[in-house]
Amino acid sequence: MKQFFKAKLIDPIIELLKQGISPKKIAWSIAFGISLGVFPVLGSTVILCTIVTFLFRLNLVAIQLINYLVYPLQLALFIPFIRLGEFVLGREPFPLSMELIFTMLKDDMLNAIKTFWVANLHGIFGWFLVGPLFTVVAYKVLVPILQQVPIEILTKEEKNGIS
Repeated sequence: MKQFFKAKLIDPIIELLKQGISPKKIAWSIAFGISLGVFPVLGSTVILCTIVTFLFRLNLVAIQLINYLVYPLQLALFIPFIRLGEFVLGREPFPLSMELIFTMLKDDMLNAIKTFWVANLHGIFGWFLVGPLFTVVAYKVLVPILQQVPIEILTKEEKNGIS
């Protein structure tokens, strides 16, 4: 697992930094990639990330890479976002499970969309309560970390005799 994340996440981010992309742009790309990657509308995240990339002139590779890597989190947080929205709005919990959702989508997609649209709106509302805040906090945490990466790379390369 450690090798997977190094090869699929760390190394590509380091390469972007080496190419001269600013740590702030990469931090925003990662933060938006995570927060939009868990947006509770299945199939919407690639489009959302692409739109945000062009609106804020972010790095498309970084944001889509992170979006791809957090896909399991989108599935894991789908129902919790719905529950959060229901709780805040004072609605009764809609009876659902990921198994039920996938079965209905497989059997009759239009009926599934019609059945779950209100629950999905609750999920979107729940996401709006935490998504934007998470994006800002993640950015604030990531910038100082990313600003240190080039120094650490040079130090390691010099220690290994690479100029």
